[in-house]
Amino acid sequence: MKTEKKNKGVLLPHLIRYSPVYLIGLAALFMVDYVQLFIPQYMGEVTDGLASHTIDGPGIWSLCFKIILCGAMHLLGRFVWRYCIFGTARKVERKMRNGLFAHLETLSQRYYHEHKTGDLMSYFTNDLEAVRMAVGPAIVTAFDATVMTVMVLVRMITHISLTLTLYALIPMAVLAAFGYFYGHTIENRYRKMQKAFADLQDYVQESVSGERVVKAFVQEEKQKAAFREVNDNKRRASLHVVKLSAFFLPMLQFLVGVTYVIAILIGGWFTMTGEMTLGKFVTFNAYIGSLVWPMLALGDAITTISQGIAGVRRIHEVMDEKPEIRDAAQPDDVTALTGELRLEDVSFTYAPNLPEKLTHVSVEVKPGETLAVMGRTGSGKTTLVNLLCRLYDVEQGRITYDGHDIKQIPLHVLRENIAYVPQDNFLFSQTLAENISFGRLDASQEQIEAAAMAADIHDNIMDFPERYGTMVGERGVTLSGGQKQRTSIARALLKDSPILILDDSLSAVDTDTEERILQNLKEYRKGKTNIIIAHRVSTVQNADHILVLDEGVPAEYGTHEELMARDGIFASMARKQQLEQQLLAAE
Repeated sequence: MKTEKKNKGVLLPHLIRYSPVYLIGLAALFMVDYVQLFIPQYMGEVTDGLASHTIDGPGIWSLCFKIILCGAMHLLGRFVWRYCIFGTARKVERKMRNGLFAHLETLSQRYYHEHKTGDLMSYFTNDLEAVRMAVGPAIVTAFDATVMTVMVLVRMITHISLTLTLYALIPMAVLAAFGYFYGHTIENRYRKMQKAFADLQDYVQESVSGERVVKAFVQEEKQKAAFREVNDNKRRASLHVVKLSAFFLPMLQFLVGVTYVIAILIGGWFTMTGEMTLGKFVTFNAYIGSLVWPMLALGDAITTISQGIAGVRRIHEVMDEKPEIRDAAQPDDVTALTGELRLEDVSFTYAPNLPEKLTHVSVEVKPGETLAVMGRTGSGKTTLVNLLCRLYDVEQGRITYDGHDIKQIPLHVLRENIAYVPQDNFLFSQTLAENISFGRLDASQEQIEAAAMAADIHDNIMDFPERYGTMVGERGVTLSGGQKQRTSIARALLKDSPILILDDSLSAVDTDTEERILQNLKEYRKGKTNIIIAHRVSTVQNADHILVLDEGVPAEYGTHEELMARDGIFASMARKQQLEQQLLAAE
């Protein structure tokens, strides 16, 4: 019962909003069904008139005119209901898709780490398509079939024969019982099919993204074999749905045939005994013919509505997710930050059963200073960045900006005051100018170029045929690793926030380029706070503070000179990197 209420909460508001349009469409559909009832009646009147020689030419023309009039009203009504109901179904689909996307934008980083991309994509495609079909064609079909069936049965009872109609209803009772079982079963099987489709979509997306790795390790055959298995799972799940549908529809046709047999045998007997005229016998069989489509359509409606319910339930699983990171109930009155940062005994783990990624970290950075964070791979550097950007919440200890607890700062204020360059250097499939200005849409071309110059990417861009109008492809596939990094840095510099965070953002550039970028940063970021995550000692040697992490624990803290004099982890890393450079130079 609780699930049903939740499902209504996802879809019902949209149906209520567009209910007037739906009602107009259903009224037009009712008119179409109603005028269709008169055509069999007029056919029966013609038959009886011809059989009894009681109808003349004008009478036949009059009945033909009535049939044509019914056809015209049918045409008009059909246009109205299709426009109202199918058009509204598209609007509901659009609203739900917009709402789903907007909700996904609010969810925390942890949610995306725990859910596959294929699952998220299937919500926007197959699930929403199933919902649209349920609130559009399926509503029409179910309403039309129900109304048509009721009206036909009423006329069969009142104008033909109650006894004959009751006999004809026997197969429909069987249909109702079978349809109830079918609806529940098809819904469960459809949800499994959607899950299999999401797995397939996720595998294809991952394989395409990792194509270069697959080729580099000559794993094409392994990938193809794995794909065949995933694809076969999708096939089996789809066949479970198809088999049930393949059984249900012939069963409906069989029941229609049984209804015809009953009408012919019993109706024929009534006609021969004089209890029914030949015209009424023809009319009754015409009414039976009018019931064929509703009976078959009802099966399609049950299938489509069941799939729509499954889609709504899957979508609601997402909509029911609450953002883990959200504004405080009473946030501090903060509109801007100066860049003062404090970490007070901060500890963090991604899950209770996992070891701590950070343990008792304490740091203080004043506005305009640069903090560098170093450490071996897996030492917790990126985790620290996640906490500073509040992609995750601190579990123990406290992070403050300008004296305000990070949890008390409105999220939009926090994010607006931090420019962040992540490790993966994600670029959108847009132009270079659009990627650089992503965080500042009102930037002029001169400002875009100034940021690109500071990131030392301007000269490369000018070498491209389209220059700043060059499309970078999906995830920046047309650019080298260093070019993607520098484009990402330019994007962050153009935002011009009080705080800049570079998460290992110079790893793909050579030392000369790195030196130029760092020199440009001094001028471009004068008086603003910078946090640089790095592996190279050369990247951080001019920082005001250097924090060295070792398996999440602060191992060393100080300036470059202080850490070199201490002869610890930092000094060891410096000597190794210096030796590597000497060996490379010797080659």
